Amino acid sequence: MAATTIETVGQTSGASRLLRRLLAALGMTFLILFALVEIVPFVFTIANSFKCLPAINAGPWAFIPTSGFVECRDPATGSAIAASELTNGTTFRPSLEGYQTVVAENLPRWFLNSVIFAIAITILRLITDSLAGYALARIKFPGNRLIFFIILGTLMIPGVVLIIPRFLILKQLGLLNTYQGLIIPLAADAFGIFLMKQFFESIPKELEEAAEVDGANRFVTFFRIILPITTPALTALTIFSFQGQWNNFLDVLIIVGTDPNLWTLTLGLANLQGAGGETLIWNVFLAGAVITTLPMAIIFFSFQRYFVEGVSYSGLAGQ
Repeated sequence: MAATTIETVGQTSGASRLLRRLLAALGMTFLILFALVEIVPFVFTIANSFKCLPAINAGPWAFIPTSGFVECRDPATGSAIAASELTNGTTFRPSLEGYQTVVAENLPRWFLNSVIFAIAITILRLITDSLAGYALARIKFPGNRLIFFIILGTLMIPGVVLIIPRFLILKQLGLLNTYQGLIIPLAADAFGIFLMKQFFESIPKELEEAAEVDGANRFVTFFRIILPITTPALTALTIFSFQGQWNNFLDVLIIVGTDPNLWTLTLGLANLQGAGGETLIWNVFLAGAVITTLPMAIIFFSFQRYFVEGVSYSGLAGQ
């Protein structure tokens, strides 16, 4: 009887392990398929950015097109070869035509403006969001919680709703089509304040009390003791802010859209396709998309763990 029971338990345990392995395999398969769905469009973007228009028209779905393409341009005349004239069975030669055209379209200026706007706004947000978050987390003053709830309320307002009021204010101040007109209004954001406040509340108050006993005032305590501890949160805020401003299109369009010298990569590339996209040149547009995406892709893969930490910090409960 006992032997039969042990055998039954062993069979049940083996079946449970097999079921867990099957579920794990199914889960892994689903994740791989989901990852492919997310990655494949970007791979197609890179592949087509190295083609000329005839090659794109003849084989837009080819990762490495090796049939149907000779050269994108006739070596004798320099004119583009129509897709119907491309010889089958020959080897495709990658074309830098799209990248050359983008560079000729004032790309260095757009790239510089993107870097200036993203870095300036990120630095200002680190300063203002950390100071505001610390004040709301540690300093008790009348209206503290009311101000915090108002800041949280702004997170529920769609950004597009603020575009017209912001435009009118900047117009009255004469800040349209200026660097400061785009940087100053975005120098602080509600999410950054919320993120820093939640992190500050997770720091034990005993550290500040010990600093106060040693004679340190509020500013010394903040900059020399508290702020160095918040490096993970500051790093997450830096990445979120830089990413958001690097890809910012609507604010740039409204505030500096009429001055081509102040365009960023996002606005400059949008103008390459013309009104309504009727003049869209695919290899040029895709080359610009790759150039715009590459810096953020490098940053994301280098600091991806801070993205996860940023999400966890934003959900911390106050201690």
